[in-house]
Amino acid sequence: MAWFKKTKEQRIERKVKIPEGLWVKCENCKEIVYKKEIEKNLKVCPKCNYHFRISARERLHLITDEESFAEINAEMSSGDPLHFKDTHSYRDRVKESQKKTGLREAVISGEALIEGYPVVIAVMDFAFMGGSMGSVVGEKLVKAAELAIEKKIPLITVASSGGARMQEGIFSLMQMVRSSAAIGRLKDAGILYLSILSDPTFGGVTASFAMLGDIIIAEPKSLIGFAGPRVIEQTIKQQLPENFQRAEFLLEHGMIDMVVDRKDLRETLAKIIGHLSAAQQQPQGP
Repeated sequence: MAWFKKTKEQRIERKVKIPEGLWVKCENCKEIVYKKEIEKNLKVCPKCNYHFRISARERLHLITDEESFAEINAEMSSGDPLHFKDTHSYRDRVKESQKKTGLREAVISGEALIEGYPVVIAVMDFAFMGGSMGSVVGEKLVKAAELAIEKKIPLITVASSGGARMQEGIFSLMQMVRSSAAIGRLKDAGILYLSILSDPTFGGVTASFAMLGDIIIAEPKSLIGFAGPRVIEQTIKQQLPENFQRAEFLLEHGMIDMVVDRKDLRETLAKIIGHLSAAQQQPQGP
């Protein structure tokens, strides 16, 4: 008989809880990256230089001089001309996007300074119904161009959009013509127009004002086109080239003028304005 009896050790399993939201998966290289590291790097992947999508207000903070932005037409908001409804009504979708983003529409426009140079700027936000261009977006772009003509200062647009807003039908498609005509008037007046393309820029936005810039700049690896790659492949029954519709591919084939990292964008814009602005502006500020 054994004097001592061995008992099985009870193993206590301890699960380590990792707080949600600490890590982000890069959409380009698929690496898992510490979220704070990405935010410190202006929301650019440190592994592959992929530029994550950012909000319109974040974009304005990065591009414009501190506290120089003054919004115009802030009160404008979409109506419901077609009384459109799918699984939800169009009005409800607009209200949902307004609540989610804190914006009234998919574009913010106003006057600002970029390293002292006065500009009119309009920035789209993909988080608001995919940055889709409805009547209000088109109207705000037209008014921004008209203000640039009135003030004789450059116009800058930042596109981030899936295209036209289907819930407004023909009213949305008309904004392609209206925004393009406004850019035409801007050019007739000899005013500089700079177009910045971010990920993604597609559909009616690409087919109108976004590709009409005197200089067209894109962020690295941005997806830019009219129809999506899968739609094109299914239509032409051919495999598309590698990195087709990426910013670097478009630059190589002469569709855009520059690919600029986010951290260099403000300085690049200031240099271009200083060299090319028809008004021969001098920087403002203290």
